[in-house]
Amino acid sequence: MRIFIPLRIALKALRRNLLRTLLTMLGIIIGVGAVISMVSIGNGAKSMIEAQVASLGQNVIMLMSGNFSRGGVGMGFGSAGTLTSDDLAALAREISDLNGISPEVRASAQVTFGNQNLLTPITGVSADYLDIRAWGLVSGANFTEQDIRNANKVALIGSTTAKTLFGEGDPLGQIIRLKNVPFTIIGCLASKGANMMGSDQDDTLLIPYTSAMRRLTGATTFRNFTLQAASTTLLPSVQDQLTQLMRQRHRIQPGRDDDFTVRTQQEISDTFTATSKTMTLLLASIATVSLLVGGIGIMNIMIVSVTERTREIGIRMAVGAKGRDILVQFLIEAMALGLIGGIIGIVLGVLVSKLLASQMHWPTLIPPEWIFIAFAVSAGVGVVFGFFPAWKAARLDPIESLRHE
Repeated sequence: MRIFIPLRIALKALRRNLLRTLLTMLGIIIGVGAVISMVSIGNGAKSMIEAQVASLGQNVIMLMSGNFSRGGVGMGFGSAGTLTSDDLAALAREISDLNGISPEVRASAQVTFGNQNLLTPITGVSADYLDIRAWGLVSGANFTEQDIRNANKVALIGSTTAKTLFGEGDPLGQIIRLKNVPFTIIGCLASKGANMMGSDQDDTLLIPYTSAMRRLTGATTFRNFTLQAASTTLLPSVQDQLTQLMRQRHRIQPGRDDDFTVRTQQEISDTFTATSKTMTLLLASIATVSLLVGGIGIMNIMIVSVTERTREIGIRMAVGAKGRDILVQFLIEAMALGLIGGIIGIVLGVLVSKLLASQMHWPTLIPPEWIFIAFAVSAGVGVVFGFFPAWKAARLDPIESLRHE
């Protein structure tokens, strides 16, 4: 019960000059609020990235033409058309433990229907593409192998493109024109939302890759292949098989750089989440400076408080209070400043996070452990920065204190 007496005295002392107390806590409030809001933004970004990587499908491997770094020079994705139809056939034939493989032929063309005209991304893919990307259909059907072989003029339409062209009408069976070539819509894609780069994945048309190459682009090579391993545990094995087969087919000698790049879904996820984590830590570190400023404010005001209450300290010592009692008294006051400021800061940080989520449509996520960390740190700041003034108060000479005016 002894702890409640100094606690009550501490709260009474803080209420004695309420405005000064609030100004002292301001640094802690801003610091804790900034840390909570920055961490929530960073974790929200991380969860969004993870969800978007998951939208690529499960156990996905990307084989891209060109090498990101060849001979010391950054070449970049798609810098050379090194993937061919023969490579596609060889991969499907010789690599075990594959659930599917799809090339991607990208084009951009005017899409017209009636008096509607828009420029939309068009991707040529295989019949496996929807299964690899875990992309469902709300109506209609997928391509068939016959559509691929015959380069049939059929298309799957994204929800954004469908709404732009047809409004509330049903796109199924409608004929659209791509570069004046008629294509029949045979399926409507389920909504996917934005990708990792912020582009709308639903603003798209999918057509057989053979149709894209023959009727739109005239290309004879591919920018990339998307493959799906049979399971997560088989990803390293499939990646090794893929690399060895491509080096063999492209006659790449030992010690020479590849003319292709292989990335797994996990590598893509790790790259983006590592960047997000770094940014979160950076933002939180910057916000932590406010906690340091708040701690200095607590130390300053507690030193002033010791000076103002020197006579009070002398009276307490004269009636039997020991040095440790004075030390505990002032430590409790400093800790109370930190705790109350921390609680207000946590509430402020949560409110700012909710406001960002609602007004800017930015995902936020506050891990429960960070609430506890913020609470503990704010109390710790009060104790650490309040120790010197408390120690100074405990060492005052009672006789000299009583003489103090």
